[in-house]
Amino acid sequence: MGKEKEHNKDNSGDTPLEQVVPGMEDSDLLTEEEQQQDIEIGKKLYDYQEKDMEQIFERFENCPPNYNLIYQLPTGGGKTVIFSEIARRYIAQKKKKVLILTHRIELLHQTSNMLSEFGVTNKVINSQVKELDDQSDYMCFVAMVETLNNRIQDGKVDLEEIGLMIVDEAHYNSFRKLFKYFEHSFILGVTATPLSSNIKLPMKDIYDELITGTTISNLVQKGFLSRANTFVYSVNGLTSLKVGINGDYTVSSSEIFYTSNVMQGKLLRAYEERAKGKKVLVFNNGINTSKQVFVTFASKGYKIRHLDSNTPKQARKDILHWFKHTPDAILTSVGILTTGFDEPTINTIIMNRATKSPTLYYQMIGRGSRVFTNKSEFDVIDLGNNVARFGLWEAEVNWEKIFRSPQYFLDSIISDDEIERSIRYEMPDVIRKEFAKTKNVKFDIEKVAVEVTKANLKTEVIIDRSIEQHIEMIKENADDFAHSLVLIRLLNDDIEDRVRRYTYQLSKSTKNFYKWALDDYKSRLKRGVMRKF
Repeated sequence: MGKEKEHNKDNSGDTPLEQVVPGMEDSDLLTEEEQQQDIEIGKKLYDYQEKDMEQIFERFENCPPNYNLIYQLPTGGGKTVIFSEIARRYIAQKKKKVLILTHRIELLHQTSNMLSEFGVTNKVINSQVKELDDQSDYMCFVAMVETLNNRIQDGKVDLEEIGLMIVDEAHYNSFRKLFKYFEHSFILGVTATPLSSNIKLPMKDIYDELITGTTISNLVQKGFLSRANTFVYSVNGLTSLKVGINGDYTVSSSEIFYTSNVMQGKLLRAYEERAKGKKVLVFNNGINTSKQVFVTFASKGYKIRHLDSNTPKQARKDILHWFKHTPDAILTSVGILTTGFDEPTINTIIMNRATKSPTLYYQMIGRGSRVFTNKSEFDVIDLGNNVARFGLWEAEVNWEKIFRSPQYFLDSIISDDEIERSIRYEMPDVIRKEFAKTKNVKFDIEKVAVEVTKANLKTEVIIDRSIEQHIEMIKENADDFAHSLVLIRLLNDDIEDRVRRYTYQLSKSTKNFYKWALDDYKSRLKRGVMRKF
């Protein structure tokens, strides 16, 4: 009964994590070489793909004709290949028509091309198609959800005898508005992450069953995907980000945080330590952030381009062509390259953003997972505590449990406050060399706090001892007062970490108190250094 009600409602009110980019064609994202590679792969299914298809066709035979089934397969597992072959076999066996829905225009044409390679003649319903007088000539249709919905509401299109509707990227809720027009059709949703983009509209309320495909680790082990080497640069301050109605961090709060000098510096350092000279794709949460990344790297002489939904079509093609053929290219982007984009020559993915969406997390990393000549692994640099939030990309995930209890899963995700409490600052090698004369640069706030408590001393003593150690470090390594000021600036991250962990020791700690304590620490440190010199 719940599913029937769901079908008769327009539940597309959630804000999608991805925005549809008008005018973007599949050729903007996939080169001819890559499209041909996909085509060649699509002509023969692998064992794991055949196994999953057998389960799906078993449901076609034994479940009601209006059954709703969701199929999960990791990014890079060949979802388009599988549902193209499903469409071909379904039409041949059932003699009924198939409708395939996509949410982005580049996926629309990519899907149509793949169907054609499988011998499935199909009709694309795009913005140029105003009516469908020739629908009797086709057994398969590919449509954008918004375009088809508009045509149906205008009375211009009335698709007949649709036995199977396949929904690509089914976790997006915009598709649900069409379900009421196909209540007698078998619905097959396909996604890498069976978790609704709107938690208020869980997938279990509209899909009867989940079939899970093979895992990322299995695809890596068998050589279908590249192995990820993950490097985490812990980030403090994400508790300042705001969460929007779609459940993810807002663009505005993310832009303030990630355009700061501190985060731009951290990004640049991470690149120079782990990815310098490699082909890098940077994901950001906001156009201003991406543009700032471009300025930061360009000022250092690095080869970098910026790409977002406002980039003109021809410029977009030129940038992607440049990115493909430049070995040490850096491409900083916003949103549009998370789905429908496959560039196997990518060496490094940098998540220069935080996300609360596991779907987006897997999509971003998946862009670097394609195998290629002499490439069996790639690097992932996390600058948003995302690995702490969701686990490693290749780790096992119980998608069945997530599908059945999505709220329990979301509630179990570790909070930013918990993540930041567990972060321990590690002085980078390049900074450690500046304090080479100091034997031990570490200071255990928690251990000192215990000692101070046992001795019945005031908690301020913790900070006093920390400042004293920093003063000694600077005295041991500075040549003169001017040099000491440089060393103070190099200690900024260490100071912030110590003050943050100090505030955790207090029963009453606020953001204002942290800011005051941080300013007070730096002021006292500078005065102490001045006295030494």
